[in-house]
Amino acid sequence: MSSTLAGAFGVAALFVAVLALVFAIQALRARTAPSDEPPTSLPDTEPRSNQPETKPGTVKSELRRLTKELDATRGELRETLQHLAIVRYDAFGESGGKLSWSLALVDDNGDGVVLTSINSRADARTYAKEIKSFISDAKLSPEEQEALDTLHKEAGRTVD
Repeated sequence: MSSTLAGAFGVAALFVAVLALVFAIQALRARTAPSDEPPTSLPDTEPRSNQPETKPGTVKSELRRLTKELDATRGELRETLQHLAIVRYDAFGESGGKLSWSLALVDDNGDGVVLTSINSRADARTYAKEIKSFISDAKLSPEEQEALDTLHKEAGRTVD
């Protein structure tokens, strides 16, 4: 097997591993989500005092229903891993090609993960570190911190 083909399989395997990690984090978040908040998709049981009750199926009632669904969707979107920054570098000085990288992937609250792949001529190692409010309990490398700092600086512009 040629080294190019082996490298392509390695990159594909790494991509699948990253996707599996992202899905696992999302599943863990869904399982540990706080349950003390009332569900946002249930209709209001109290009619609003300043707006008359509308008949089901009318344009006004559909608009209200869609507004509630949109608000619920926006709330869920804030908790998705949607902001990312990547830093590429040569981990071993003059190996060339900047094949090593650190990727910060967070939600609007700064919760997420930093993934790092250190590549040498002989092998590649991948690390994942959990992030809470743009802070990690594990010690971050300078490149990991750079990726996280990039997102933290941009957080003010991405949050409503």
